[in-house]
Order: sequence, then C-alpha cells, then structure tokens
Amino acid sequence: MGLIANYSCLSDVNLKELKAMGSEEEEILESVEEWNDDDELLLDIDKMWDVLHFVLTGVGTDHKDDKNPLSQAVLGVMAVEDISDYVAYTEHNHLANIVAALDQFDIESALESFDMTACKEAELYPNIWGYDEEEEEIKDEILHDFQQMKVFYKKVLEAKGHVVVTIC
Repeated sequence: MGLIANYSCLSDVNLKELKAMGSEEEEILESVEEWNDDDELLLDIDKMWDVLHFVLTGVGTDHKDDKNPLSQAVLGVMAVEDISDYVAYTEHNHLANIVAALDQFDIESALESFDMTACKEAELYPNIWGYDEEEEEIKDEILHDFQQMKVFYKKVLEAKGHVVVTIC
C-alpha cells in the first residue's frame, strides 16, 4: 500500500490529549483517526510528501529542518518519539509563519527546474523516478498538493487550530 501523508486540524483539547499519550502508538493512531472522522479540515497528499518536501526545501524528508517553515509544513514541528509510524504536530503559534512561507514560495519556478533524476539520486519516496514519461503528471500532482496544502494551512490558522501530520 505504501506510506501516505495525512494532515488534520486539532483542537486545543485534542492537542493536549495527543501530548499526554506519550508513545502509545496504537492509541495515538486510533485517536487521530477518530478526530479525523469528526474534522472537516483534512489534507491527504497520498505518497507525494517526500517529493513535495524536496521541491520546497531542496532535500528529502530524511533532512527535516526544524527552522524552515516549508519543512515544517510537510513534516510538522514536534515529532512523537519512539513510535514506528510518523506522527508530528504543529501548534497554532507556528502556523502564520508556515502560511507566509507557503504564500511566498514560487512553486512554478521550482517545478520548472524539477528533475526526476535528482529525485532518484535523493532516493525519494515513492520510487517512481524512472518513469520519465510520467514527469508532467507528477509535476501536476505536486502543484495540486502544494496548492491544497496552502489552503489547508490557511483554514487551520483561521480556525485557530493545530495540525497533526501522520505518515503511515
């Protein structure tokens, strides 16, 4: 099936609950799923999280940059430690910087210099970089996911929520 990235809005109560769970992986994933069922603000970028991070920052998600709001947009700010799936959250006070960084990012320019070979060399997930005939389709998907991410973060900021990221 592969690793899929999902983003959702967390209320203050849900964020507090998440922080209290520690590294209870099953409990965390079940809770996030339940919260997502109740939540209108969701973003699913499927398997494109690693390449989106690469387009935004120049590096894959193995090189998370805690000071870069574009890296935070894809990977969240605080990762939950000691669990096998990736779960991270971003508190509301970080969202304005993320929204500003996404707004200022020139995705069209970034996609003009997009290179499937560079993605392959960076060993980005998923391993689809040998299919040159699909390059335009992949670029369209990256553009779509980027635009959806911008809308999502703006809505969460306006809703005064927090963000949880799951990649599993």
